[in-house]
Amino acid sequence: MKIQVKDDHAATLITEIEKSFPRLDFSPFKEKVCQGLEAKNMTDDQIDNMLILTAVERIGRDEPDWTYAAARFYLKKLYKLSAGFREGVGYGSFYDLINRLIEIGIYDSEILKTYSQEEIEYLEKVIDPNRDKLFTYIGLVTMAERYLARTQKGDFAELPQERFMIIVMTLLAEEPKEKRLGLVEEAYWALSNLYMTVATPTLANAGKSYGQLSSCFIDTVADDLRSIYDSNTDISTLSKNGGGIGVYLGKIRSRGSDIKGFKGISSGVIPWMKQLNNTAVSVDQLGQRQGAIAVYLDVWHKDIFPFLDAKLNNGDERQRTHDLFTGICIPDLFMEQVEKRGDWYLFDPHEIRRVMGFSLEDHFDEEKGAGSFREKYWTCVNHSGLSREVVPAIEIFKSIMISQLETGTPYMFYRDQVNRLNANHHKGMVYCSNLCTEITQNMSPTLLEEETVEDGKILIYKKPGDFVVCNLSSISLGKSVVDDVLERVIRIQVRMLDNVIDINEIPVLQAQMTNKNYRGIGLGTFGWHHLLALKGIKWESEEAVEYCDALYEEIACLTISASLELAKEKGAYPYFEGSDWCTGQFFKKRQYAGERWENLTEEIKKHGIRNGYLMAVAPNSSTSILAGSTASIDPIFRLEYSEEKKDYKIPVTAPDLSAETMWFYKTAYNVDQHWSIRQNARRQRHIDQSISFNIYVKNTIKAKALLDLHLDAWKSGLKTTYYVRSTSSSDWDECESCHS
Repeated sequence: MKIQVKDDHAATLITEIEKSFPRLDFSPFKEKVCQGLEAKNMTDDQIDNMLILTAVERIGRDEPDWTYAAARFYLKKLYKLSAGFREGVGYGSFYDLINRLIEIGIYDSEILKTYSQEEIEYLEKVIDPNRDKLFTYIGLVTMAERYLARTQKGDFAELPQERFMIIVMTLLAEEPKEKRLGLVEEAYWALSNLYMTVATPTLANAGKSYGQLSSCFIDTVADDLRSIYDSNTDISTLSKNGGGIGVYLGKIRSRGSDIKGFKGISSGVIPWMKQLNNTAVSVDQLGQRQGAIAVYLDVWHKDIFPFLDAKLNNGDERQRTHDLFTGICIPDLFMEQVEKRGDWYLFDPHEIRRVMGFSLEDHFDEEKGAGSFREKYWTCVNHSGLSREVVPAIEIFKSIMISQLETGTPYMFYRDQVNRLNANHHKGMVYCSNLCTEITQNMSPTLLEEETVEDGKILIYKKPGDFVVCNLSSISLGKSVVDDVLERVIRIQVRMLDNVIDINEIPVLQAQMTNKNYRGIGLGTFGWHHLLALKGIKWESEEAVEYCDALYEEIACLTISASLELAKEKGAYPYFEGSDWCTGQFFKKRQYAGERWENLTEEIKKHGIRNGYLMAVAPNSSTSILAGSTASIDPIFRLEYSEEKKDYKIPVTAPDLSAETMWFYKTAYNVDQHWSIRQNARRQRHIDQSISFNIYVKNTIKAKALLDLHLDAWKSGLKTTYYVRSTSSSDWDECESCHS
């Protein structure tokens, strides 16, 4: 039955969009639209909203392509919403747009100082509005609501392809002029085709007059009052500018420790966590979201039990920090004691420094089963001059698991494995990870050296520590691998990431210095489950494990090669000499063999490498939605679900869902997590930093089963694990793919 929509505005839109989706049945859609039009007189704006909502209602596993049809209706509205500022519907003069946004203080005026009018007009022709059609509905809504520039009144100013172009123009602004436009075109190709995404701060802030471009920062707090308060100031400054924070608290003395010889008066780490909790709540990230801070503590620290209880919902609220995320720094020795049900000894780090003359946290096991940490640890255990608490190691692990099942945290940071594979151990060590557990770079506290008065001014001199900066970007595996463009994407992606280091203005100077000394980047991936489904590979299979190994070895090789080529062009990172990159140990430790790897090793010895840290797999929760794929390396949560927004829900289906792919979309809580660990162990070999790796368990899991998962992760060589995501019985169903 042919249904005629009588309203001209609605009919025109429907006819145009219906032609693009011949596989979709528009009859029920048009029938409901007609009913709505008959109910009352509507303005064009109200009709637009009705068309969008009616299309959104049809998104589901039976006709998943309605997400693209709904996106087209929303795109038409977005063009109209931006027309007031732009003086025209849709894309217009790019040069005029830039000038107007500079005038009202949204864009940085450097854009016009760097690019001529002629260059901008050339790039306007490169912009391809048709690529707006690649967005799913939720992807386009996410792009519009979170990332497109708006006026102070809240009106849309940019359109999606202009945001992509401004990002790449910003990141490539300092490239040599003779090749800059070619690089901008290449980067725009990669970003606008959704082959890759940049990190949320870069996506939101590039080209603007405010905000910075890096995702995360990691600080080390020394055991003195000045360091604690200075660190909090730095953290609040970075949070204000849109960064997530990781903080290592393991050097701070425990509760009951002495202060200046007075016994038993230290209050331990919890009060300082309370201070950080207040910072997270009160200093938000550019008004977009609450500040996000993760704190880490060593499992041998005397405050470990109150630390593990800090996020629980019961107990003394004065000891609770509900707005922080927690992580535990775990040596191999502890896991061995857990496995053999042995004792574990808790110490005060300040007392160890005072009595023993060394800091236990500054050591790790250089080899599996042997090394300086366990030597120092047993020396402390056997020293009669040290106070200690002895508890069964398994009791600590029980507290860890209780907290994980209730709150999802603590994260697990396997410090020995991280430091054994740290390519820059010649310059320091890694004490903890970041907010999302994928960054592992050298850290050290910033210390006050001198405070003097000169010419009526107070001058403070500090010894800057290594204050880690995370510069992130991710490949969409479901698109880049399928379209066979990995090498092309990675080449431009590494260049863009490297440029973030030079153009980003970080308001904490020691972070700026660390960023340039190591030139650390974090190239990652998302869409792993999407790719498996497209390839017809079951998650729980040896084929998936082997494919993971081969794919990430290829990605690693391409990423390292891209950084090598940049080193030939721009020079190696300042700390290259003495690193595992320089000596070739990086490749030996990972047992890379074959002519390709041998040539790469020799080339790097000769020319250096541009970036001291290269790869890290982030959660990608927002950017994977924008790009229409699955998050990070996670299995999908459900075949279809509703994404919660402030005052409404958006239906979402698994990407490229069809009768063929449905079988390969086994959902997270139905996947045997040991298969996920096996995949991730192979992946971790090729990732020089770490991976945001979630463990999904049902609420019925037994303690022994969860413990077995943690032991498997540790024995498999994982560096970190992220959330333990447990669910109530009402939140999981029988495996949907098995019933497809």
